[in-house]
Amino acid sequence: MSKTAQLHYDGKVYELPIVEGTENELALDISKLRDQTGLVTLDIGYKNTGATKSAITFLDGDLGILRYRGYSIEELAEKASFLEVAYLLIYGELPNKETFEKFKKDITLHTLVHEDMRKIFDGFPASAHPMGVLSSLVCSLTAFYPASLNPNRSPDAVNLTIIRLLAKMPTIAAWSYKNEMGHPLNYPNNALDYCANFLYMMFAYPTEKYEPDPVVVDALNKLLILHADHEQNCSTSTVRIVGSSQASLYSAVAAGINALWGPLHGGANQEVIEMLEMIQADGGNIQKYVDKAKDKNDTFRLMGFGHRVYKNFDPRARIIKVACDNILNKLGIHDPLLEIAKKLEEIALKDPYFVERKLYPNVDFYSGIIYKAIGIPTEMFTVMFALGRLPGWIAQWRELNMSREPIGRPRQIYIGEKERKYVPMENR
Repeated sequence: MSKTAQLHYDGKVYELPIVEGTENELALDISKLRDQTGLVTLDIGYKNTGATKSAITFLDGDLGILRYRGYSIEELAEKASFLEVAYLLIYGELPNKETFEKFKKDITLHTLVHEDMRKIFDGFPASAHPMGVLSSLVCSLTAFYPASLNPNRSPDAVNLTIIRLLAKMPTIAAWSYKNEMGHPLNYPNNALDYCANFLYMMFAYPTEKYEPDPVVVDALNKLLILHADHEQNCSTSTVRIVGSSQASLYSAVAAGINALWGPLHGGANQEVIEMLEMIQADGGNIQKYVDKAKDKNDTFRLMGFGHRVYKNFDPRARIIKVACDNILNKLGIHDPLLEIAKKLEEIALKDPYFVERKLYPNVDFYSGIIYKAIGIPTEMFTVMFALGRLPGWIAQWRELNMSREPIGRPRQIYIGEKERKYVPMENR
């Protein structure tokens, strides 16, 4: 017998079904609430609202659990490649060798972008933020591939759109950086794997040979995996609600990029570096800022510590901390900012104030350090986040498209003026 909850309102009793997920999560199904009662729920920020049923990612913030399609993030980061995880997220299962080789080959065949896109790049000033360039160019793919505007095409046609986006996003992302730097653009080198090819397009120069460092490639692979999906966050919800209008994949992902661009969402690792720069500019007095963070009357807070979902240690941070240590040791970098970061990490992991409040360094803290160490400028950090999150956005768009969910249409509680009469200009 299915469970229900009762709502008593206006002398009547309404039965609300209780939905249970495969990981024993419980939810009140209020899909018919307005029709039955005339009521809507008010949940500002949707913190208590499940907008969909999804089989892609399971997240338990209290226990620090993150799984993609049932596979733990720890095991995937240790054993899988980013493209393997991308296939898993999008299609639901780990690929066998033959399937995976075809998947990689298909992506390799589509890494080039149309030459006319170079003209669009030329139209952006060097001061253009790479996220604005990325969003614009991803959206422009609808013009180069107009058949993609119809999301209800054959499965093969939809898969081609997916492949094109996975293949071209690293090229567009790297070119947005090159555009900002005023450097010549690098075409993809399809002899390299996905992560190494991106680093090549970012850092190679026509005048000299470039060999991606395997340690850096491995760290980037892990970072992209760790960011590949994270349940119904702001940008993912944006992709789904835009996709619910039957907008194309390119349009939905461009909207997700714009949502990620907001500093409260995708800019956290950039804020970590900016905080470290502020501490350095103030003489490098780390203890001063630790004390400020503890002072409840001080508005300062340490960036990259704690998480709004994880109430325990961010499982992704454990993984990326090892990669971070490997990067710093391998590259032998002596950067004052990174020295401040390491000292700050050491204090936070031992100080009772932070330990008791579970304000541990999170994935943004370590990812910002890694990106800085390998030479990626801070304004590109959110672009890197978008590159990692791409498979999750695609998976969410595809899941929504296949399930035929209705168009997203949140309700509101109106708190404005009641009906008023128009007053002519001369009488106001």
